Amino acid sequence: MRFLADESCDFSIVRALRTSGYDVLAVREEMILLTEDKDFGQLVFAHGQDMTGVIFLRFPTLARKQISKDVVRLVKREGEELKGCFTVVQPGRIRISRKPGG
Repeated sequence: MRFLADESCDFSIVRALRTSGYDVLAVREEMILLTEDKDFGQLVFAHGQDMTGVIFLRFPTLARKQISKDVVRLVKREGEELKGCFTVVQPGRIRISRKPGG
């Protein structure tokens, strides 16, 4: 059986399943997370959650047509520099922050 643990999953669960012989992919170890969930800022900054990177998308309904183009442009421009960062993408604005202590 295979599992995918998202950013909010306690890493002790990932370790326990792996120790028991299960195949577990943890998003925080492998990939930059694209999300519209505001809770990830809280997980990363207030709770010190480890991350490979987060791109937090904040686009109102009227600007949704632009979101895909802005994300592709960001990734092409910043590339590997996005790893380990918490990036907020809004219409006309991009803010890239490193995790404190990271």
